[in-house]
Amino acid sequence: MEHAADWSLADLTDQAGRTFVVTGASSGLGAAITRHLAAHGARVIMAVRNTAKAGQVRDQLIADHPAADLQIRHLDLLDLDTVHAFAAGLRTDAVPVDALINNGGIGNVPRRLSPQGVESQLATNHLGHFTLTALLLDRLSAGRNPVVVTVGSGLYRIGHLDLDDLAADRGYSPGRAYARSKLANVLFALELDRRLRDAGSPVRSLLAHPGMTRTQLDRDAPPLDRAVGAVLGIFLRRPIDEAVAPILYAATETAAPTGRHIGPGRPFGPARPTFEKLSGSATDLALARELWARSAAITGIDFAPTMTGRPPGS
Repeated sequence: MEHAADWSLADLTDQAGRTFVVTGASSGLGAAITRHLAAHGARVIMAVRNTAKAGQVRDQLIADHPAADLQIRHLDLLDLDTVHAFAAGLRTDAVPVDALINNGGIGNVPRRLSPQGVESQLATNHLGHFTLTALLLDRLSAGRNPVVVTVGSGLYRIGHLDLDDLAADRGYSPGRAYARSKLANVLFALELDRRLRDAGSPVRSLLAHPGMTRTQLDRDAPPLDRAVGAVLGIFLRRPIDEAVAPILYAATETAAPTGRHIGPGRPFGPARPTFEKLSGSATDLALARELWARSAAITGIDFAPTMTGRPPGS
């Protein structure tokens, strides 16, 4: 059963004194999330692959909100070396982290492998965030109302996660690969929630999605897929500034529930954070644990047993 919160973007509270790390903050959902947070007094670390593009976004935000506290740092989720460098930079500069919004990602791209031999959408959307979360967990543990928000998608329902074919050697479809990566996001956020609670950590792991949204994520999709998306977008896709409501609710409201997929509610009308019951492979605890184990083995990093967020042996 779904339940909607009595909350809208107009209820976003003052976030002064809190520091948010937002991945993919140079465009789309990430830029909109950053804009709302900056307008409400938050300090935002814009974790981006394209720093020049992020600079343009930051300049515009500061023009609109002169007091905005925005910092750009390079992060390429496909390149785990940059993930480590990003986290090390925050540690060296003693940057506090109160909230991590795992938003950045790629979709519907031609097949490509990460340096670890994993298909790029799964590597970027899941493994990059798995590693980043681990490396920032100690900083989050000292934060104010600390939270990790992973951005999911309703497409997780059609995702199939074959842990013996992470390179997609057995056939590749850009759309199926994207759905698989979003299933991985869902499984990760839920397993992280279970582990954090078992460890008694103050950090909470939440899962939110924007529904159908007017982003450029499908810009690399095949022409037919883009055409279908464009037609659907006329009727069903929300403007980005509205679609981020569930994500911002999850990141700022201590009443936001873990273990649910927080979405925007009905396709028409204002986005209203709605608590959706998860189904299908998302409820497979064994699959979630195995994905965690595979992710730890591939990245060389795990959260257990102290939940400090430091790599083993560091």
